[in-house]
Amino acid sequence: MKDVYILAVETSCDETSIAIIKNGKDVVGLEVYTQMDTHAMYGGVVPEIASRMHTEAITLVLDSLLKKTGFDLNKIDAVAVTYAPGLLGSLLVGIEFAKTIAYVYNKPLIKVNHMVGHIYANNIENNLEFPLLAMVVSGGHTELVEMTGDYEFNLLGATLDDALGEAYDKVAKIIGVPYPGGPNVERLAKDGNVCYDLAKPVNDNTLNFSYSGLKSNVINLVHNYKQRGEDININDLAASFQYVAIDEITRKIEIALEQKEYKMLVLAGGVSANNYLRDEVKKITNKYNVKFTVPKMLYCTDNAAMIGAAAYPLFINKQNIADFSLNAKSHISTIE
Repeated sequence: MKDVYILAVETSCDETSIAIIKNGKDVVGLEVYTQMDTHAMYGGVVPEIASRMHTEAITLVLDSLLKKTGFDLNKIDAVAVTYAPGLLGSLLVGIEFAKTIAYVYNKPLIKVNHMVGHIYANNIENNLEFPLLAMVVSGGHTELVEMTGDYEFNLLGATLDDALGEAYDKVAKIIGVPYPGGPNVERLAKDGNVCYDLAKPVNDNTLNFSYSGLKSNVINLVHNYKQRGEDININDLAASFQYVAIDEITRKIEIALEQKEYKMLVLAGGVSANNYLRDEVKKITNKYNVKFTVPKMLYCTDNAAMIGAAAYPLFINKQNIADFSLNAKSHISTIE
């Protein structure tokens, strides 16, 4: 079978990334330009600045990729691009760029769901084995998804309000931790003790999640301490928050594993870079003798390699082929 080369573009938030992927698994080249230092000055991602920086960087990122790999763009078989979910302005930069490449080289344009890309990041260095459970955790998503085959999804449960990553970032702001909030809360938690009594979210037997109550609990706790003029140990608060937040993830995974047998559990999304989460989920999969996989750090955060990996089965099966009217969507489920 002829090798398939896909040029993939990812600009859903504040990383400008382009990759060349061979046969859905081999990363011929990957470039990621991050805007993190710029947005850190504002305490979070500013959408208008993000889209402008994508516009300034995207041709330079492609040029750097081609120089490092020596790859001839005439060899590509398709162009893949993230079309949802994400910041509309950022997504549009990548979409219009991908359309241009597809038009110039007369190649099919494949639209890819960003969150599905995170799942398929697990297929770059491992092999997805079905049926599997995918625990998708990011700034905007907390979803438990069953996959019975390539692009065969069943949504088992989702967040009713805030996502896990969003909760981490909001708690970071509450306790005065700088951007990026999630990783910094995790670092603080390593030196803390679980001693603050925080309410468990959605303490039931469904497979849904909720983090707005936990976030509000932290807000009220901090406010009450300040009102009394008392100091809070932010390491202990970070540890207490993380313990409760991740316990809800592992508890729901365990409920799902009790209901049905799966060959594999995959972690997906930006929060999968959290080592405490990885360790706790690993304990559950060991208990149920289920294979566990999580992408290496490079493929956990937003990157174009995962978009190319997710695009490969679509290309093979002639699915999600888009025309030049393709537009961006800011909100979408993993299974859409």
